[in-house]
Amino acid sequence: MSVLSSLPAGTFNIDPTHSRIGFSARHAVVTKVRGAFNEYSGAGTVADGAASLNIQISVASIDTRNADRDGHLQSGDFFDAATFPKITFASTSIKDSGADKVVVEGNLTIKDVTKPISITFEYAGTQTDPYGNDRFGFEGEAEINRKDFGLTWNATLETGGLLVSEHIKLEFEISAIVAK
Repeated sequence: MSVLSSLPAGTFNIDPTHSRIGFSARHAVVTKVRGAFNEYSGAGTVADGAASLNIQISVASIDTRNADRDGHLQSGDFFDAATFPKITFASTSIKDSGADKVVVEGNLTIKDVTKPISITFEYAGTQTDPYGNDRFGFEGEAEINRKDFGLTWNATLETGGLLVSEHIKLEFEISAIVAK
């Protein structure tokens, strides 16, 4: 059974208190730094076999568990949160991709640079929570090159290599509730 045909028609609001939008990047070649955005909103719609997804992320909400690094990421060296306060994603197509998977194609905008990306989501299922809300779970990821979006700051290591990798993994753990 396809994921899209199993979903009811309607609007699915992302529940930010039970979801996560995060990322990981190689640091100093030997390890990964993980982070998340703590403030975001978004919704998907399903109607007549078609679907869409839109997400807005507050850059100032970046959280890598290190205040100095978060401040640097918000600065002009990286996201320039004062000038470009939002990251957005708007789907252009959503298609089933085998059992329990959908591929979401869309446009990601960071620092006023828009590039197409593809996110593969696995459908984790549906449950009714204790408050009567039907919750739908999706987990997905995509990889981008940060330089494509104008995030070019870096430092060369004394032993070779770069401090921050160009390739960033985007991570999505979504709990969506059907709007009533």
